[in-house]
Amino acid sequence: MKTLIHVAFCTCLISVVNAGGNAPVDAVVERATRAFITTHPRAMAMSIGVYRDGRTSTYDYGHLEPDGHRAPTRDTLYPIASITKTFTGMLLAQAQLEGKVKLDDDVRKYLDGDFPNLEFQGHPVRLFDLLDHRSGLPFFLPDRPDTRPDFPGGEPWAARISAAVAGYSRADFYADLRKVNLDSIPGESFKYSNAAAQLAGYVLERVYGESYESLLKRKIFGPLHMSESTITLSARQFAARTRGYDGDWRQMPDMPNEAQAAAAIKSSVRDMLKYIAWQMDERVPEVELAHRPVFTSYNYAAGLNWQMLTVAGKRIIWQSGNIEGIHAYCIVEPELNLGLVALFNQSDKATDEAHGAMVNEILKGLDSQAALMP
Repeated sequence: MKTLIHVAFCTCLISVVNAGGNAPVDAVVERATRAFITTHPRAMAMSIGVYRDGRTSTYDYGHLEPDGHRAPTRDTLYPIASITKTFTGMLLAQAQLEGKVKLDDDVRKYLDGDFPNLEFQGHPVRLFDLLDHRSGLPFFLPDRPDTRPDFPGGEPWAARISAAVAGYSRADFYADLRKVNLDSIPGESFKYSNAAAQLAGYVLERVYGESYESLLKRKIFGPLHMSESTITLSARQFAARTRGYDGDWRQMPDMPNEAQAAAAIKSSVRDMLKYIAWQMDERVPEVELAHRPVFTSYNYAAGLNWQMLTVAGKRIIWQSGNIEGIHAYCIVEPELNLGLVALFNQSDKATDEAHGAMVNEILKGLDSQAALMP
C-alpha cells in the first residue's frame, strides 16, 4: 500500500507512505495520527513503526522542512537523543556477560587515578548507577550554568553544549569528574545525568580497547543489520540529515557528536524496528539483563536505562528522547508481543504532550490490554 492518507491542513501537507498493508494496524495508526494532525496542522515530519506479533509496518507523514519539498521515508535518519542510553545499557550488559565488567562494581575500578569523591558515606557509585540516573553525577560535564537545562535565556541547549565541548578533551572530562560532590548515597536519589551515560561509554571504550561508535557497529548495528544507524554521519547522510524545528518552524541546532553514549545516535524507523524485535526476546541473555530492574518503586522499575511500568501483569518497557526540535519514542510490551517507534522532527511543550497522547492512543488501539506510558 503506497498511500494510506493524503490530506492537507492549512499550509501543511500531510501524507503517509510505506504502510505495512496490515489493515487493522493501518486503521489504528490512521485514526490516531489524523486526530493529532487535526489539532496540530503545522506538524512537521513523523515516522512511526509498529511491531505486532513479529510483523512490522512503517508510516511516514509530513515534510522534513517547512518548504514541504522533502518527505520522510522509513530510512530517514532522526536523532534519537536519550534513546541512545539504552544502546549503552545493551553494550554494558554484553560486557558483563563476556566477563569484561560487573555491573555492581565500584565505577572507580575502571578509572585511572584516585576519585575519592565518587562515593558518599562509604557507598560508591556502581557501574549500573550510571544508567538509572541515580549516580549523583551532574546533568552534563562540564558542569556549569549554561550546560544545565534550566539555564535562563533563549539559546537552545544543543547549541550551548556544542560551545561548551569545543576543545574539551577527555582529560578535561576526568578533571571535572574529580570536582563532583555527591550529596546522597548513589542509587537512592533520582538525578538525571547525561554525564553518567558519557562515563559509561568511556568505561566501555577502556575495557574493549575501541571507540564507543565502533562497539555499536560491531556489537549491535552490524548483527541487527541496522545499516543506516550511526553517530558520525557520512557526507551523504549529513547532506540529507533531519533538522529539528519548534512549533513555529524555527530550525533548532544539531546535537553534537560529543554527546556520545548519552544522546548522539541517529537512526531510522526501519532500523529501530529491528532494535525493538531484539528487545522483544528476553530469552536473549543481554536483553534479559538490560531489562532486569536495578531500581524498583511500586509498579515502576528502571533497568539499564530502560523505564518499566507494570499494569495488570503487563509491562511497558520504554525510553524517550527529547532535545529542542526532536522527539522520539521506543516502546516494547513483551507480554503482548507489541512494540512501537515514533520519531518526530518537531518538539516544543505543546507538541510533546500531544505526541505522548498519540502514542498511547496507538498502543491502546492495537491492544486493549496494552500498558500505557505515564
